[in-house]
Amino acid sequence: MPDFTLVKQDPREVPEAERAIARNFVFGVVDGLGERGKKQWRRLWNRIMDLEPGEMIEISTTQSRLGWYHRKHFGLMQALFESQERFDDFDQFIIWIKVGAGHVLWMPGSKGGVFPVPKSISYSKMEQGEFEEHHRKVVDFLRTEHAARTLWKHLKPTARIEMIESILGEFRE
Repeated sequence: MPDFTLVKQDPREVPEAERAIARNFVFGVVDGLGERGKKQWRRLWNRIMDLEPGEMIEISTTQSRLGWYHRKHFGLMQALFESQERFDDFDQFIIWIKVGAGHVLWMPGSKGGVFPVPKSISYSKMEQGEFEEHHRKVVDFLRTEHAARTLWKHLKPTARIEMIESILGEFRE
């Protein structure tokens, strides 16, 4: 989840009875992990409830990556790499996949144009939700005629589709 900013909109004072209902709901549904986490969670909600009109608070969150999902993604990448005929180097293959899926920064070139620089998908750079979106874009890219023609140039178009779908099917994509 990206960083976001909250701002208090309503200038009215929230009555204690409504605050109690909100706290009851929030702490009854989700709570901090351990005593320290519970204290931090309550302090955050108290700060939010005590904001003055126009006052802002920035919140940063991360969602840990799921190891099984990461393994599934790279299992798919490995199966594709082993079945294709175009790339001899796995790292170059992954770069091509990232560019095709649009997971890039566009940088100015030395002659005035722009070129794509693949972004990292490491655990520290991308949380689970972003990784799932990246995976969906990779699968969408792999289903394009361009991707299939690049990976299996000698095959006819219908055979290319069958090849990619058989590999994606192994991973329930």
